[in-house]
Amino acid sequence: MDLTSRSTPVVKYREASSADVGAMEQCRAGDSRAGPADERMTAYLAGRHHPQHALPPRAAFVAVAGDDVVGYIAGHATTRYGCSGEVQYLYVAPAFRRHGVARGLLHSVASWFHAQNIRRVCVNADIESDGAVAFYLTQGASPLNKYWFVWDDIGRLLGRT
Repeated sequence: MDLTSRSTPVVKYREASSADVGAMEQCRAGDSRAGPADERMTAYLAGRHHPQHALPPRAAFVAVAGDDVVGYIAGHATTRYGCSGEVQYLYVAPAFRRHGVARGLLHSVASWFHAQNIRRVCVNADIESDGAVAFYLTQGASPLNKYWFVWDDIGRLLGRT
């Protein structure tokens, strides 16, 4: 999708399933800096791939502009680092960055976490990416260690506790 015009297309958010993985991979395919999407996404969303310390409850959301998936996020319950939830994937196509899409996706998965009574949520951040680190910090996450950030109560992100 071309964003050369002044207005940003309307982005809508919805829950995703393994049927969306092809569009999620396509969203990322044109970004040579990011590399290919995780080949295990279909298995993850179908509940057949379990990251370290992951527990079964999981959800994914996509950001859609027109007919195109322009970003995605997923999360699951976990016991990693004393957390009860973990953000597994977060990606936004370059043309849609700095337009609030990552924030919208994060709020989507945060609402799911909150509904599951999952409060303490961690995320592995690409520390080489100034944008990723800054994003998590501006969204209220605190450094947990060199590679991980944590929200002690993800509900605060939504104005809920």
